Amino acid sequence: MIEQTNERRRVMLVDAGGTVLAEADKLAAHEAPGSLHLAFSVFLYRSDGRLLLQRRAAQKYHFPLYWANACCSHPEPGEPVVASAERRLREELGIDCRLTAVGTFVYRAVCPTSGLVEHELDHVLLGRTDREPVPAPSEVAATCWVLPEDIAAGRPAGDHAPWLAPGLDLAEAGRSAAGW
Repeated sequence: MIEQTNERRRVMLVDAGGTVLAEADKLAAHEAPGSLHLAFSVFLYRSDGRLLLQRRAAQKYHFPLYWANACCSHPEPGEPVVASAERRLREELGIDCRLTAVGTFVYRAVCPTSGLVEHELDHVLLGRTDREPVPAPSEVAATCWVLPEDIAAGRPAGDHAPWLAPGLDLAEAGRSAAGW
């Protein structure tokens, strides 16, 4: 596996409906007050119903060492969301998996350690795999498989990314609709 970082240089600024308005430097888009930009969150389920979480690497520019869904990032300008998410899943976790889009949500959160702002139109994508991840250390500090209800109960212990709970709501609805 080729190890890469998630330090893409450009993001797509969007309106609340997802219309691309412009491109921006990735870090500039995250400076206060934060610019609404396109993102995705991947939720991977095993056949036993457990969900893959990753603990973000310590060197991440925002929300380091927070527990989050399997993979999240920003599509590069002009790159389709699903293709970008499948690529990032391979880069971060060494997993090839077909993904399905199940919805979007908008959120805004300020990282308490860096002061950077996440203001994203986040596409939630689902996948199923029984493969064990092979994390890229520059991206992922740890992984674990949990039952979805464990997250609401505060497991695993530690800080949870602010996009995890709203993304999980959409992922669970999508999983139910798909009959898994």
